[in-house]
Amino acid sequence: MASDAPNTLLDVLRASSAVDCDTLDDQVPKSLGPFVDCTSNQAIAYHELIRVEADGKTPVHAQLIEYAIAFAKSKTQAYPEVALAELAVEVMMVKLALRIVPYLQAFSHIQTNPHYAHDKQKTVENGQRIVAIFKELEPAYDCRRVCIKIPATWEGMQACRELEQQGIATLATTMFCMEQAALAAHVGCTYIAPYINELRVHFDEGYVDHHKAFDFCGSAQRYYGQIGSKTQVLPASLTSIQDVMKLAGAHHITVAPHLLTKLAETPANPWEGETGSVFKTKPEEEFGSFDGIVEDESSWRQAFTRSQDGKAEGKIIQAISIFCEKQQGLEALARQ
Repeated sequence: MASDAPNTLLDVLRASSAVDCDTLDDQVPKSLGPFVDCTSNQAIAYHELIRVEADGKTPVHAQLIEYAIAFAKSKTQAYPEVALAELAVEVMMVKLALRIVPYLQAFSHIQTNPHYAHDKQKTVENGQRIVAIFKELEPAYDCRRVCIKIPATWEGMQACRELEQQGIATLATTMFCMEQAALAAHVGCTYIAPYINELRVHFDEGYVDHHKAFDFCGSAQRYYGQIGSKTQVLPASLTSIQDVMKLAGAHHITVAPHLLTKLAETPANPWEGETGSVFKTKPEEEFGSFDGIVEDESSWRQAFTRSQDGKAEGKIIQAISIFCEKQQGLEALARQ
């Protein structure tokens, strides 16, 4: 009789959480999918678009880049306030995302321009434009399956509120503390993305985050359960399969390709690491009320600045800066 027991750690994870792929390389879901959602950001897009063929010179996505630039040029009158290179970058990211859609059950996530992280109106317009580009590039695609990723600043989450009211799903990303999580639920975000490791770990060789945000991630999910929030927790920025398996039981979890491969190659039995430990502790955790800050910008900013003795604010500043660098790299690629 065939056994229903999971064979690999990826099977174990899928039995506990909705598993998403954190990539814009369509070969990943082809080999390891299907997945529930596909997440991405400017760093993922940049490193995918600069990949070259075996000759070491020809970009893998040369035709896609050329198409995106031509499409952007054709839309300059529709979006006169948007620089050509910026618009081309948005088209590139959407084109890459559409290649992965056949292997997904739900959302494609595209991140707004991080330079707008502190500008509500530009972020709203950016989110609307991304959805419009999806529709123009693939008219048959259900744009209710687009999720707009937005840095979890005060302005960013006010933009989330407006987009959600328009029927556009949002994810508050670069999330590091309960003040951010409470505001995200209040404005109606579909998801939050707690960064387990600060973003720097992926770009600063040898740097290790010794204060991983497992406790915050678990607290956010328990808090949402207590208040009956629709917002789901989608942890991100993972560096090992040990990180991943501790988070089994998260509403969603997004995993990079190299970790997905390791999970698929690692037998479920024996596995001596922790599985789901983040959500097995503090079941009766109590939370203070955030009602006094979620509708008052000044109060929220003060609480956020003081959170974790300033570490949460420092981490989001760092993350937005890194994403801005990658956005600039993408625009430079378009201008070439």
